[in-house]
Amino acid sequence: MHCGRYGNPKHSREFPVQGSSQHMVSSVINVGPENNLSRYLQEIRKYPLLTPEEELSLSRLWRDKGDVKAAHQLVTSHLRLVAKIAMGYRGYGLPINELISEGNIGMMQAVKRFDPEKGFRLATYAMWWIRAAIQEYILHSWSLVKMGTTAAQKKLFFNLRRLKGQMQAIDDGDLKPEQVNKIATTLGVSEQDVVDMNRRMAAPDHSLNAPMRADQDSEWQDRLVDDHTNQEDVYAENEELSGRKALLSSAMENLNERERRIFTERRLKDDPSTLEELAHEYGISRERVRQIEVRAFEKVQAAMKKEVQARREETSQNT
Repeated sequence: MHCGRYGNPKHSREFPVQGSSQHMVSSVINVGPENNLSRYLQEIRKYPLLTPEEELSLSRLWRDKGDVKAAHQLVTSHLRLVAKIAMGYRGYGLPINELISEGNIGMMQAVKRFDPEKGFRLATYAMWWIRAAIQEYILHSWSLVKMGTTAAQKKLFFNLRRLKGQMQAIDDGDLKPEQVNKIATTLGVSEQDVVDMNRRMAAPDHSLNAPMRADQDSEWQDRLVDDHTNQEDVYAENEELSGRKALLSSAMENLNERERRIFTERRLKDDPSTLEELAHEYGISRERVRQIEVRAFEKVQAAMKKEVQARREETSQNT
């Protein structure tokens, strides 16, 4: 599968589909090297978003019959989502077109493995694959010395800049001991790992850290995105919310009827019921209601963590 300049990475990779002679999609978008990112973003807007019904139908065609046209529609309808996610990683000094290319590869993997019968929208499932593909590319490209291979190191690499920003720490300077301790505690890594990673990130490869123009501090790609709310922003946010709701709904299947009712009334309602009201409804003490609420919450929390961890492990194994 090729996506033009912004869909075909430096290291060409194609994913076989139901046989080595077939490929998911022959061409997503015809954007040549002479075109720029702004043009690409304009072009991908031409591909319509899918309704849930259309997505389900196309996903089944692809899964059951290997319909390449269906796969093509599934991928192209999510190119804006890929671009949006890729934009979030532009602070690492890599060309945005390369990040989008890697994100598109993750999108193709998501389509290839997506099971429409599980109740999640494709965008929700694909976010994991898109981010994993982009993050793996950054880890391999950002420095001649790999920034980390373990899950903890990757977590540190992709969260250090954000945590430093929250602490108003100097971006390219050493951290104070208390800052190191707080970051290490927050991310569950050693203080030495924090110090080492911070120093590596403060001195990246020169070619990757060079400004786009000597007389400007801003990145050129910053100008290519409208700050106003747009369709893909709303789409991505709605899909993420939908995914969380689906995850919660699935986790609540572990509760019995009374636990589900009390959990819903106490934790999910905008105007939650009081312990007294529920105690009266079920003919039990307020303390007993509280115990059931806590137990239900712990069950839901454990089920959601288990599902999220399973997805992360699947992503790690297949990227």
